[in-house]
Amino acid sequence: MAGSIFGKQFCISTWGESHGKGIGVVIDGCPAGLPLSEEDIQKYLDRRRPGQSQFTTSRNEGDRAEILSGVFEGRTTGTPISILVANTSQRSQDYSEIASYYRPGHADYTFDQKYGFRDYRGGGRSSGRETIGRVAAGAVAAKLLSEVGVTLNAYTRSIGPAEIDYDRFDEHEIRRNPVYMPDSQAAEQAMIYLKECMREKDSVGGVVECVVRGLPAGLGDPCFDKLDANLAKAILSVGAVKGFEIGSGFGAAKLRGSENNDPFVNRGQGIEKERNNAGGTLGGISDGSPLVLRAAIKPTSSIAAKQHTVNQTGENIEISVHGRHDPVIVPRAVVVIESMTALVLADALLCGMSAKMDYVRKIWGK
Repeated sequence: MAGSIFGKQFCISTWGESHGKGIGVVIDGCPAGLPLSEEDIQKYLDRRRPGQSQFTTSRNEGDRAEILSGVFEGRTTGTPISILVANTSQRSQDYSEIASYYRPGHADYTFDQKYGFRDYRGGGRSSGRETIGRVAAGAVAAKLLSEVGVTLNAYTRSIGPAEIDYDRFDEHEIRRNPVYMPDSQAAEQAMIYLKECMREKDSVGGVVECVVRGLPAGLGDPCFDKLDANLAKAILSVGAVKGFEIGSGFGAAKLRGSENNDPFVNRGQGIEKERNNAGGTLGGISDGSPLVLRAAIKPTSSIAAKQHTVNQTGENIEISVHGRHDPVIVPRAVVVIESMTALVLADALLCGMSAKMDYVRKIWGK
């Protein structure tokens, strides 16, 4: 299957299916000498692990990371890093019934049209478990970025009608509630709404926001490899994402140029912007401001409420999807969005090292 490789210099290849023996990733292009342990990766995997609250699937997976190659005595060697996460709680029998019909909101129909058959056990490569490889690689990318002072912070901005109030923004609150919101009041509203959806055997979507600080100006390219274009592709490649915006995003369409432009100013500490409607990029290149992006996450497609669909013979039928499914994907998607952002930025950082002769001279000059 094509399309499982991402990146140019910091390049990843994910592999595995949701009900296969395991999920994993191979990272090529990570510089030698980066301090890295399985615990560094596990911290990220634990954030997307199922079964942590009543609002996530009860699939009981430990999702333990095992580094198979590319690390020696706690440091990367410069060779490919291979990471494995074993699947230990598959219940493929839960999916035997759906082999004969197409679930609304899933890739069942399109997989059949493209390949002529599909792995109906949880969706195969289109399953949310595919993101394990992305998160494991994202942990490595984030570790690389931290070495040069770049930090990433993703969180839930909204779930259904419940949206955070920035006047109540508390970064420490993100890990204190099961919906990963930096606003305790909004989190409470979201959980009340989620319980209502669960009672009705339904699901809900939301928005994940990611803020990156410490990113230097000059990353990205002015044409097809714009930083924001690469971020858009990365974020939209996540199965549950249906929308992407950066900075003022779709709100820019309602503003005048005088309102949307970010004036430059020098307050004695170098050139900076008075505001950040651009979201940290100009002309596809990072401008040194915080990078701010958002991903719109659709409601979980697998719901127990009755829906109508068709089977493989074209017969109209009514179904309700059984099994262990998240009533909301958003909280577990937070670390996935952060990871994909880290992958793009790590790649841009390494690719940008050849942009100027000044950089070449710093490394190779005599």
